[in-house]
Amino acid sequence: MLALIRRGLAAFLLTLFLAACQVIPDAGQGPATTAPPPQVEGPSEGVLPTDDARHRVAILVPLSGDNANVGRAIANAATMALIDTNAQGLRITSYDTAGGAASAAAEALDNGNRLILGPLLSEDVAAVAAAARPAGVPLIAFSNDSAVAAQDVFVLGHVPEQSVARTVAYAMQQGARSFAALVPQGAYGDRTAAALTRAVSAGGGTLVASERYDRGNTSIVSAAGRLRAREGYDAVLIADGARLSALAAGALVRGGVRPNLLGTELWSGESTIANASAMNGAWFSAVSDDRFRQFVTSYKSRFGDTPPRIATLGYDAVLLTLRVARDWRHGSPFPVAALRAPDGFLGLDGPFRFGADGVGERAMEVRQVGDGTVTVIDAAPTRF
Repeated sequence: MLALIRRGLAAFLLTLFLAACQVIPDAGQGPATTAPPPQVEGPSEGVLPTDDARHRVAILVPLSGDNANVGRAIANAATMALIDTNAQGLRITSYDTAGGAASAAAEALDNGNRLILGPLLSEDVAAVAAAARPAGVPLIAFSNDSAVAAQDVFVLGHVPEQSVARTVAYAMQQGARSFAALVPQGAYGDRTAAALTRAVSAGGGTLVASERYDRGNTSIVSAAGRLRAREGYDAVLIADGARLSALAAGALVRGGVRPNLLGTELWSGESTIANASAMNGAWFSAVSDDRFRQFVTSYKSRFGDTPPRIATLGYDAVLLTLRVARDWRHGSPFPVAALRAPDGFLGLDGPFRFGADGVGERAMEVRQVGDGTVTVIDAAPTRF
């Protein structure tokens, strides 16, 4: 059964890749000939072999230390993408950023890599970009922090501001007009609060109140109590994970009535959310999980464990690189302009495209929490 699912995923992605990324012979060449199947190699560590027939691409992720499980899952997913698409023309090498992102970037550049996939952590982006920029090497970062985007730094992660905007727009379509928020202290809270303000204003609604809290059981319940004492709103955004959001939801009930609850992409993949009765009817937005489920089965059969949700970024980064590689001549810089194709790209997480600011725009679906289930109530668009 696992083999059938794995072959199904491979067949789907190979079809997708060949349809969107068929290599066209250079002008002046004769008819294309059938080449023997390539020997596909995944991310390697150690000595980089001499290879003038393939583009060199680096993956910069933590392969040791606290975030090693995430970094290795991203690198493993990149390997899967190479194998599943029977890719030709790429050599992908992994570099460990746990010992220093700047030194990892320097090593990658010394090895002749012309594109960097990564880093994972937003705080590492500046160091990697500072090393790569003089060499004309762009970054496709796995971060979800839109603040690190630049002309040569593209943000591939699932940006929380987009999740907030999608959910608020849907809530307003359903009649919500007055909003309140529970947002944590720190950068994530700042970003979601700002996104809520923009989304409500864009839809002609009103932001009535907002309460901040330090992440923890007591603090969020106290903040919810303060918000409950306010009036004049019909929807509340809770910008936290499922467990704390459920605690806050229970504290927001007033006179047996609870306002509409809205969440962020942090609820995606958290199974406990469906079993929290206080969350029934809540809405949140995220990229589709349809292909992710198939990816998980294939990943487990190959590597023996369950990948974190973010692992698909490694897979999609390789699909993206292969798509652009049809216009990338060997020995030349990576064609950065191709990343801004208005029709975007298609990956495991659905369609996406990069804006002029370098931030990846995602197609997101709206989900509703029910009695023991989470269902899609407004599907993600299938293309831009």
